[in-house]
Amino acid sequence: MVKRYRIHGLRSVAWPALALFFSTAALAQSANPLVPAEFEVPAKLETREFRLRMLTVNDVVKDYDAVMTSVAHLKTVWPGGTWPEGLTFEQDLIDLGWHQKEFQIRRSFAYTVVTPSESQVTGCVYINPTPKRGYDAVVYLWARQSELAGGLESRLYTAVQEWIAKEWPFKKVAFPGRSIDWDTWRNIPDEKR
Repeated sequence: MVKRYRIHGLRSVAWPALALFFSTAALAQSANPLVPAEFEVPAKLETREFRLRMLTVNDVVKDYDAVMTSVAHLKTVWPGGTWPEGLTFEQDLIDLGWHQKEFQIRRSFAYTVVTPSESQVTGCVYINPTPKRGYDAVVYLWARQSELAGGLESRLYTAVQEWIAKEWPFKKVAFPGRSIDWDTWRNIPDEKR
């Protein structure tokens, strides 16, 4: 029997396909870097409440805990999606490796959201390319389910909006489910890039 893996945003794949999947070309969401070569990608965003920094494989234990304690909420972040159903620790490690490599080759940027002490992962921010006409990038974010009642996700969204506008080279960024409703977002035509 061939062992199969489910990778965030992709269908279940067999192990031999993962070798191809992890080649640099296969990792890319886009054929080109998301930002110009001369742009210095922000290493972090810090507030008194949280820090954003590159998501890496070293975060897997705390990331897996944040994801698995937030399953119900995550299904509202990506309506109609199945992630993180069936996510195992090993599969989360694979996801984090993919995100880390994408960051290194500047094709997408996944930031972990941690407490200032880094004792806990409290969410994630994903800055991705998009084929949607009129948009340079798309941003998804979430906060740990246990932090929702205290308003962390709202404060994270505000901080990230300001950070993207001030520090990143994009002209127009979408935050589906936040700055633009999902139906409108899904109906925007794609364009070849």
